[in-house]
Amino acid sequence: MSSNKQPCPCGRQIATELTIERVSYSDCCQPYHQGERAQTPEQLMRSRYSAFVLKIHDYLIETHDTRHLNGLTKAILDQDNHTNWLGLTINDSESNGCKGCVEFHAWYKEDGIDAIHEISQFVKQDEKWLYTTGKQLKAVMPKRNDLCICNSGKKFKQCCSKIG
Repeated sequence: MSSNKQPCPCGRQIATELTIERVSYSDCCQPYHQGERAQTPEQLMRSRYSAFVLKIHDYLIETHDTRHLNGLTKAILDQDNHTNWLGLTINDSESNGCKGCVEFHAWYKEDGIDAIHEISQFVKQDEKWLYTTGKQLKAVMPKRNDLCICNSGKKFKQCCSKIG
């Protein structure tokens, strides 16, 4: 598992007076992985992405609405989660009462750089946000001068595009 002072895999950033800094894992997703409840669909999405990266598969099952698991188990995740994750980009996030959605790109490297581009649906049951389903979309690749998908702060052309 990641060191507590390491940047969070979800890439969340905060602006300080002089710079933009990545939030540490201990100040971001770790509390959710240890039992604190996400207060928004975006927090849950970020913590689920970090759980994929860190292979915290119990958390993924616990935060998935059981009506939508479709046979997914921790054992399946333990076997199948060998993805080389690069970063998370949240495109949009909204919630209204007990429903919410998050559009995101979860970037990874396989045979080049690609992404899971999804609009994920969430429901709040018993004061707990849960993932239900997602609609897959075509990934929108970053432009050369966009900030890199790995949240390094560099331009894409100077960072991850070199590994694609």
